Amino acid sequence: RLFSFLGISVVLRRYEMEESVQNERKKAKIFSNDMTFIQWLGMILLIGLALLTIIPFLWMVSASFKANNEVFTIPIQWIPKTWHLENYLVIWSRIPLVTFFKNTAFLSVVITLIQLFTSSFAAYGFSKLNFKGRDILFLAYIGTIAVPWQSYMIPQFIMMRKVGLTDTLWSLVLLQAFNAFGVFLLKQYYSSIPDSLCESARIDGLSEWGIYRKIILPLTKPAIASLTIITFVNTWNDYMGPFIYLSSTENKTIQLGLKMFIGLFDAEYALIMAASVVSVLPVAFIFLAMQKIFCRRDRFIRNEGIGGDYERAAF
Repeated sequence: RLFSFLGISVVLRRYEMEESVQNERKKAKIFSNDMTFIQWLGMILLIGLALLTIIPFLWMVSASFKANNEVFTIPIQWIPKTWHLENYLVIWSRIPLVTFFKNTAFLSVVITLIQLFTSSFAAYGFSKLNFKGRDILFLAYIGTIAVPWQSYMIPQFIMMRKVGLTDTLWSLVLLQAFNAFGVFLLKQYYSSIPDSLCESARIDGLSEWGIYRKIILPLTKPAIASLTIITFVNTWNDYMGPFIYLSSTENKTIQLGLKMFIGLFDAEYALIMAASVVSVLPVAFIFLAMQKIFCRRDRFIRNEGIGGDYERAAF
C-alpha cells in the first residue's frame, strides 16, 4: 500500500508539473501573439505616417508632368491627363541649371567635409583630452547654438564685404566651416567610448593623432554618417545664405535658380516642380548611401579595452 501510494503521488506530481508547463506555454504563446499584434499595429501606423509624409512629394512628381494650368486643379488629379515629359528637358535650357547644380554640389561637399574635420577634432579634444577649463569652454561654445543667426548675419556680411569675398562661394564656405551642433553631436558619441581604449593605446605608444584616426573614427561611423546627412541636406537646401552673399547668376545655387521660373506676372509651376524633383535626387542618393552606416549600431562600444582591445575595436 505504501508503494502504491508513493506511485500514485509521483504520477499526480508529474501530471501537475506537465499541466503547469502546458499552462506556461499557453501564456507564452498568448504573450507572443500579443507582441505580434502590437508589432503589426505599429507597422500599420508607421506605414500610414510614411504615406502621409510622402504625399507632398508624390504631388510634386505628379505636377511636374502637367501643364501650368493643371497644377492647382481641384480636386487634385494625381494622374495627369496628358503627360508633359518635355518639362524635364525644358528646365535645362530655360535656366543655367547645370551651373546651379555645380555651385550647390561644390558648397555642399566642401562644407560637409570641412565641418566633419573640424567638428570631429574639436569633439575629440572636448571628450578625450583633459585640460584646464575644458567643460567651461565646451559650454560656452555650445551656448552659441542658442544665438539666432539673424542677430549676427549683418556683421558677418560687413566682414565678408571688407575682405572682398561677397558674391563668391568661398564666403559661404568660411562662414559655415565650424558648427557647434556637430561638435555637440560627436562629443556625446565620443563620450560613450570607454576611456580605457585610449589609455591602453597611449601605453602602447600611440599618439593622439593615431588614437583619433585608428580608434575613434572607426568606432564613430554612425555619428559621422548622421552629421554628414544633416550637414549636406542643410547646405543643399540653404536659401538665405546664398540669397544674401551671391548676386551674379554664375554663382547662384539651385535654390536661388528655382526662383528664376517666377516672372513678374506669372509663374511656371510645372517647370518649378520638375526642377524641384531633379534637385531632390542628390539628397536622396546621399541618404540612401549613408543609410546602412546611419542605422547600424557599433559592434564594440563596451566598457572594456584593456590589453590591446583597442586593436579589435579599430579593426
